[in-house]
Amino acid sequence: MSQFALGSSGTPLATVGSVILVATILLTAISPATGLSAGDAHSTEAGRSAANALPEIVAVYPNPATESDAGEFVVVRFPSETGLSGLALADDETTVGLPNETVSGRIAFSTDPGVARNRTDNRVLALSGGLAMANGGETVRLVRTGTGSTPAENVSAAAFEDAPEGERWHRVGGRNGGNDVPNASDGDWRWTPLGATDFEVARTTPDSARAFVLPDAPEVPVETLASADRRILLAGYTFTSPRVADELAAAARRGADVRVLVDDAPVGGITRRQAKLLDSLVARGVEVRVLGGPLARYRFHHPKYAVADDRALVVTENWKPSGTGGRASRGWGVELRDRETADHLAEIFAADAGWRDGLAWSEFRRGKHFETDPPANGSYSSRVAPRNVNVSESSLLVAPDNAEEGLIELLDSADESIRVQQVAIGNRDQSFLRASLRAAERGVEVRILLASAWYVEEDNRKLVEWLNERAEAEGLPLEARLADPQGRYEKIHAKGVVVDGEAAVVGSMNWNDNSARQNREVAVVLRGEEVGSYYAEVFDSDWEAGAGGGRGNFGRAPVGLLGAVAIGAVVAILYARREVTFE
Repeated sequence: MSQFALGSSGTPLATVGSVILVATILLTAISPATGLSAGDAHSTEAGRSAANALPEIVAVYPNPATESDAGEFVVVRFPSETGLSGLALADDETTVGLPNETVSGRIAFSTDPGVARNRTDNRVLALSGGLAMANGGETVRLVRTGTGSTPAENVSAAAFEDAPEGERWHRVGGRNGGNDVPNASDGDWRWTPLGATDFEVARTTPDSARAFVLPDAPEVPVETLASADRRILLAGYTFTSPRVADELAAAARRGADVRVLVDDAPVGGITRRQAKLLDSLVARGVEVRVLGGPLARYRFHHPKYAVADDRALVVTENWKPSGTGGRASRGWGVELRDRETADHLAEIFAADAGWRDGLAWSEFRRGKHFETDPPANGSYSSRVAPRNVNVSESSLLVAPDNAEEGLIELLDSADESIRVQQVAIGNRDQSFLRASLRAAERGVEVRILLASAWYVEEDNRKLVEWLNERAEAEGLPLEARLADPQGRYEKIHAKGVVVDGEAAVVGSMNWNDNSARQNREVAVVLRGEEVGSYYAEVFDSDWEAGAGGGRGNFGRAPVGLLGAVAIGAVVAILYARREVTFE
């Protein structure tokens, strides 16, 4: 395996609506001989004594992305040294004895141990029988086999329905890169892609920060990368920027450890320009990997960040001329001079790049066909200067691990105002929109600015009309508008939120459920009056340029800003087995 262990793109093709199918999965966990739920039968792990703690099933993997479901496994937790003689695993049709060994900890049992070892970091033991879990659902039981007149006894069991391909049914765990770790609630189970992480929100206090917008300040990402001497970890959706590539190669020549991670199947496919550029990076000593394939944990690897020594760069823009190069897109970005944030991003990078759905670029590209894509060559004035700002606290949000909950918590905390810039909003029931409406209902002034680009204009106009009509009918302090670039940029791409003028969100997450729940996304919540003011001023400038009249002005008027940014992203179409998302 590669030592790639430390730790976006495409032209819009069509307007496509998406339907996210969410299945409700039921769990039954049966305690020994009683039929009680696991939560009734057992106290939390902290309250158990080694003397009476029982083995328990903590995960099942019934539907591998393999032929004939090779590599199925069941993970059992043994709290203490336990002899397996007399124990068996059973499904609705078969009972298979466990091997005659003494074990402790988490053990995976599989009839295809060779395949299963490539799917889990747990120790894998072979089952000699033909245990085969039904993808449509069934109950898997750990039993103590009977002898003579002694009947068999249930020790632990888990039931599932409609197993998604490549996902495991497991107790929701802590922050360990995706292993099976139960939390305090024995009954809390979930389907997640095999190997998915469970990062917590990371809160830090940066030494300093530089806020900037694009296309006005394309020099900031380049300067950040040029400052690195030890490490550069660059994560993105796509990568087509020759300027950034040259900086990465220069850092590699200086002796820095330089690594790149991108998605393996962006909307519209990987372009010839990207393939050629990634080839050149590899040739110049940069390690490049792509994330995806049949074991993909996320629909899209969609974040846009970089770690440069002890600096963390988080942007809304793709690593391409039209994005970070300042040739087309409007976006937001921030450079945090903060070792803790940089190290947290490095952990995310390591978890994403080092698992089994990552593949070296040189291996991935063999025999592949790449798409043509004309380069962006627009030119726009630099009207909004970068600004050094104080940040009292930075919170790192990661999707799908914690970002949805973190952003809803922020929106629910609003007392005075919420400013939202997005390319589009998934639907009227989208969770972030619902939180914004709740805020308006309690008297918070809410402004929502959506893109007017051709590929989202019709849907956005309908949503704007619906929001304004609802606000008028219910007397809510809420207004929505379509953005107007007025020649300051070609298309809008920022995914911006400002709450109470003192907390700003910068990152890759769009306001749709696919982005929050299916993609890998990264965003930072920046708290402080100075940083909040910067992005609030930018928003207010764009708001005044938007179509229609306002109902009054909350917050500060733009000070020292002659231009601004709008928001959004390019619509992504359904690609392979993935659903619609935004770039």
